[in-house]
Amino acid sequence: MKFSLITVALATLAAAVPVTKRAVFSNQSFAQLSISGGVAGNAQAEALQKLSGLPQDLTTVDKADLDFLSNVNSLANDVEKGAFNPAIEAASGEEADALQRGKIKNKVLKLTATILALQVKEAQGQDVSEKMATELKKLQNNIQQDEEAAGLPSTDVQFNGDTDSA
Repeated sequence: MKFSLITVALATLAAAVPVTKRAVFSNQSFAQLSISGGVAGNAQAEALQKLSGLPQDLTTVDKADLDFLSNVNSLANDVEKGAFNPAIEAASGEEADALQRGKIKNKVLKLTATILALQVKEAQGQDVSEKMATELKKLQNNIQQDEEAAGLPSTDVQFNGDTDSA
């Protein structure tokens, strides 16, 4: 009898506790997010590590996390246009090549954030299949370029920006 009362009480408590969405990510600077430095070849794993932490059940992802992923994309675009492109243009030889490899790693981060956001939107009922196919193709292209340069130096850039201002 005691066991069944406890079971009923726990079941009632469990049912009363609402399932809440809780944000995983918080504002991060480009320097905190960047995977561009080091060496090429492992950008996909590095990007997934930087963007890890979403719940298994993507239907429970908080809007703030979806916004964060979108802002990672915007920030990475700003870095590409405002820092990588001018630095590559001003450099030559191996310096330019290493910056280009860093730019590719930055693109992998950007596109990984985009794919994660699209997966969340899909899980939450939006039809994103066309956009998903386009972005996956871009991601695979950049991952392939990164892997082809495996072990070669990859140069990061300085950029003053964060996910809240992206």
